[in-house]
Amino acid sequence: MERLEVIDSHTEGEPTRVVIALPMELGGRTAAERRDELARHHDGLRRALILEPRGHEAIVGAYLLPPVSEHASAQVVFFNNEGYLGMCGHGAMGVLRTLQYLGRIGTGRHRLETPVGDIQAELLSDETIAIENVRAFRHEKDRTVRTREHGSCRGDIAWGGNWFFVAERPEEELRLSRQSELVALCLDIRDSLEQAGATGEDGALIDHIELYAPIAPRTTRNFVLCPGGAWDRSPCGTGTSAKLACLAADGALAPGEVWTQISLTGGVFRGSYEIEGEGVIPTIVGRAWITAESTLLFEADDPLREGWTS
Repeated sequence: MERLEVIDSHTEGEPTRVVIALPMELGGRTAAERRDELARHHDGLRRALILEPRGHEAIVGAYLLPPVSEHASAQVVFFNNEGYLGMCGHGAMGVLRTLQYLGRIGTGRHRLETPVGDIQAELLSDETIAIENVRAFRHEKDRTVRTREHGSCRGDIAWGGNWFFVAERPEEELRLSRQSELVALCLDIRDSLEQAGATGEDGALIDHIELYAPIAPRTTRNFVLCPGGAWDRSPCGTGTSAKLACLAADGALAPGEVWTQISLTGGVFRGSYEIEGEGVIPTIVGRAWITAESTLLFEADDPLREGWTS
């Protein structure tokens, strides 16, 4: 019987499962190197942690690893039901709350190493968490894609730590009761983008689709489809970062001004940015709560030891 300790949390509705210590040694040093080694040699652990029967499609996992820099609080590799993520805004908030719960950090600023670069994170005195993300930028404006079943859709391609297609939809479409229809729409958009050859920088796959509807000044309701077909219960930290990059490129939001994104579950992220080169450095503020401290068990003869997929 193998055992693995995890801490579960949710950030504005979206779950994060933090693995406190890996059961194996990794040869790489950087987060990107360790992510690649995990993907090549230990992907069964990711599946066992995230897929049913121990998990479900909405959970994002985070391996907590020793940092390279003495100035960093931790190194983190994020993963989900599909594979590995470059960055994860809600997950970084969950990691910070977990580190606080474990007594490893207190209020103040902390650095986290991720596969796409270091981020700054701050536990604020009002129990909110601010994530200063990696540089975000818009790659292409007003890309039109013809979908198989939903007509034409126009949006921007942007990087916020993951690659996004960001498109406006009518407010009445973005309701919790329509989640299944929204998933189908986003899958159609994502598949159609790939078939049309639309990519991010250097041919990168656009694996996140973000739909939004303005509902008040500098406020939108949004819906994000993640890799693997799960939709984000939070307003999505990297998605909010990508949206801020598009707003900045259009001159629709000034540096330091606050933009609010609200998910279908009512989760709220507030974002702002500062200019850096041809992109922006986004700061996303939200809240996270600890939900469980668990020991996961793995029996050697369990036929679903590494989960199942449809």
